[in-house]
Amino acid sequence: MNYSSQRRILKLQLYKFISHKIDRSMLTSKPYIRYSQTVEVKQPDEERLIREILDSVARQGQKVFDKHRHAMRGAHAKSHGGLKGELKIYDNLPVHLAQGLFCEPRTYPVMIRFSTVPGDILPDGLSCFRGIGIKVIGVPEPKLLEPDALTQDFLMINSPIFPSGNIARFLPEQLLQEKVVVSAPEEAQQLFGTAARTVNAMTQKVGINLYPSALGLTQSETHILGETYYTSAALRYGDYIAKLSVTPTSASLQPLIGKRIDTQNASVLRDLIVEFFRQQAAEYELRVQLCTNLETMPIEDTSIEWSEGESPYQPIAKLIIPKQEAYSPARQVYVDDVLSFNAWHCIAEHQPLGSIQRLRKEVYEASSRYRHTMNQQPKKEPQSIEEMPD
Repeated sequence: MNYSSQRRILKLQLYKFISHKIDRSMLTSKPYIRYSQTVEVKQPDEERLIREILDSVARQGQKVFDKHRHAMRGAHAKSHGGLKGELKIYDNLPVHLAQGLFCEPRTYPVMIRFSTVPGDILPDGLSCFRGIGIKVIGVPEPKLLEPDALTQDFLMINSPIFPSGNIARFLPEQLLQEKVVVSAPEEAQQLFGTAARTVNAMTQKVGINLYPSALGLTQSETHILGETYYTSAALRYGDYIAKLSVTPTSASLQPLIGKRIDTQNASVLRDLIVEFFRQQAAEYELRVQLCTNLETMPIEDTSIEWSEGESPYQPIAKLIIPKQEAYSPARQVYVDDVLSFNAWHCIAEHQPLGSIQRLRKEVYEASSRYRHTMNQQPKKEPQSIEEMPD
């Protein structure tokens, strides 16, 4: 090979390398917004609002403890399955996607918890937001909470928005939740949820949503494994600002997307998950939506949906869940009493953003301390996937 040929090959290789490293946002008319500490705006009277919400959650937690003689999470109290899986980060991600935990292709073991949002154990007929908590294991970088832990949490619900929007609007909803969870019989709660869904289905046809509550009482009664889950609130994504989603992609999950279910069985969601994973595996795709406009894609108002037309979700990793026993007695105790999830249990590159996220930091930490103390269960982060019982 002559000298000029070698030069051409080297120049081609250098061009490919540089092209791969160029941030695609630099080539668009709408560059992705860079993260800085100035993107968050503290809300008026924020400390007082957080204290009042914490007090309400504490009162609610005490009443729930008195009811069950067992302390529950302040939110997402009812679990429906605990699973072991893998998070496989895609290779050759462009620079704007290769951020934080996703900066290089790796496969991490994960623990997964499916749940519903109320801070009490209620029948599945009370339709409300479903949640997925993903605990990534083997992340050595310091965390914002428990710096020496080897885990990174991602929390999502099956809604691209969190309806309250900010802590000022969340406070009256929390006070109402406290009254409903503590005082209203389960049958009344179910009837209210059914009525809300019926009315909302009619009013949405003319663009009105009458019951946009933090509990999500107007959610359809669909299969929990066919849902797409979202962080709903913003978080830092390395150099950028983003929201994340988890979408069902495997052939085994496709028939479950939007599938209506019968919720007469009070624990139907658990039974659906257990039955599914006894027979087959599943795959979801983790995607990221990067912020391109702080006015139309706000950080401090989670009730405003970020337009996918303005910034589509882009794939970054695959969540692989093999066949397994999803709710054995030992696994139930581990998932419900030992494990804790908090969006702030993360590396700095994925710091939660916005007033709802700042509230979550306080509420989830207080709830976890109370639960572990009352149940006499030491709080500790797993160091290995093997710590989750089969």
